[in-house]
Amino acid sequence: MNGVIIQYFHWYYNGNLWNEFAENVSYLKDLGITAAWLPPATKCNLGLEGRGYDVYDLYDLGEFDQKGGIPTRYGTKEEYINAIEKAHEQGIAVYADIVLNHRMGGDEAEKINVHKVDEENRNLVVSDTFEVLAQTKFTFPARKGKYSEFIWDYHCFSGIDVVQKNGEELHGIFKIHNEYGTEWTDAVSHQFGNYDYLMGADVEYRNPHVIQEMKNWIKWYLETTKADGLRLDALKHLSSDFLKEWITYIKTEVNPECFVLGEFWKDDVEKIADFSDKMNDLISCFDAPLHYNFFKASQEARDYDLSQILKGSFLDQKPVFSVSFVENHDTQKLQALESAVKNWFKPLAYAIILLSEDAYPCIFYPDLFGAEYTDTVDNKDVKINMPKIELLPKLLEARQHFAVGEQIRYFDHPNCIAWIRKGNDDVFGCVTIISNSDEGFKEISLGKENANSTFKDFLNQRQEEIKTDEDGKAIFRVNPCSVSVWVKVDTI
Repeated sequence: MNGVIIQYFHWYYNGNLWNEFAENVSYLKDLGITAAWLPPATKCNLGLEGRGYDVYDLYDLGEFDQKGGIPTRYGTKEEYINAIEKAHEQGIAVYADIVLNHRMGGDEAEKINVHKVDEENRNLVVSDTFEVLAQTKFTFPARKGKYSEFIWDYHCFSGIDVVQKNGEELHGIFKIHNEYGTEWTDAVSHQFGNYDYLMGADVEYRNPHVIQEMKNWIKWYLETTKADGLRLDALKHLSSDFLKEWITYIKTEVNPECFVLGEFWKDDVEKIADFSDKMNDLISCFDAPLHYNFFKASQEARDYDLSQILKGSFLDQKPVFSVSFVENHDTQKLQALESAVKNWFKPLAYAIILLSEDAYPCIFYPDLFGAEYTDTVDNKDVKINMPKIELLPKLLEARQHFAVGEQIRYFDHPNCIAWIRKGNDDVFGCVTIISNSDEGFKEISLGKENANSTFKDFLNQRQEEIKTDEDGKAIFRVNPCSVSVWVKVDTI
């Protein structure tokens, strides 16, 4: 089966996502969607304003009256579990978004010792050790110990960004001193010297009690929700030693079939590959380098060399462990990693990830449904409209029916490339051709087994029919800055 993930949310989504998703699963199944990545279901420090990444209580999925109410931004625990059940009824797997790196919104302050580090080089100490008050104790009073009696305190954290000294609030990156050391763990990305710290109260994964609690929690989570896989947030900041132990526990003790997808955000494919190797291929990774290729191609238009579109991508290097995407909640306009692919190029980019061999593509909610949102930038309200990509449903349908068989690439021109999927015993497959400039064409031989065959553009971008000669050869065409998917007329 040609699997497809949908990221069923975006950063600015408003409304009851769990109920909306439950209502749409039948439509998603018809499109060929086989898995849905849902946003974090855990209670946030910011309550209904939080997106799930400012995680407060991992055991509260919208069940307890904490941080301003019972539901999360997306709904209640009951609605979340119902949404997963509805997805399963349609044969759609659900991947839960999991935030392991930090906690926010501590319930009590503790007296702790810290030192401050340079934000550009976290190995550089820029202060003496001093005593402060910090919100590092998490008691979850509303939950009253249900599901877990574990109390988080400063022994469970390695760093924090807000402290108090003599009544004054101090901001920066402060290394917490406890029995696990006064240095950061080395088993993380070495960006900024050491990238252990990201935000909030940074979890200390050298603490064996924390490791055990996280094993207990994920067992509870997967058994409670019946989620089929995990999308793990911000892996550059997490100990690879902990990750290996924790994921191995999941796959041996909880669910051997659990799909694990990691966000290890790097534009350098070698660093993603090194991380993948270090993780013993226990997880798949998002292909950020391919996204940046799409972004650059959409910016440069005809000046971009399409024959190099896969160069430096994780899809090209380790396809079995790559998940390809065009855009996500971090890259959409007004977000921290903004690198929004221009709309004209999105159908071309989606054709590449949906119709290529070995790709496991992830489509983005606004590209299927559209989205409008407003954010404040430099004290001004900025309104963004993300129109849905009209060709996306047809491209998804093409993936279901025609993206089969061996692939042969014709990446031989800077402005026009094509590839064949040779099909199987039941169906030929397709010829996909894209152009980032003028009208393009490719002379392609499909072999004598496809002699005198008539082809039609499944996307209806071109209206003519193309017929192969007695040797199975024909010229396949594409409109300017467009994509066409040529299939045999008798297979439509």
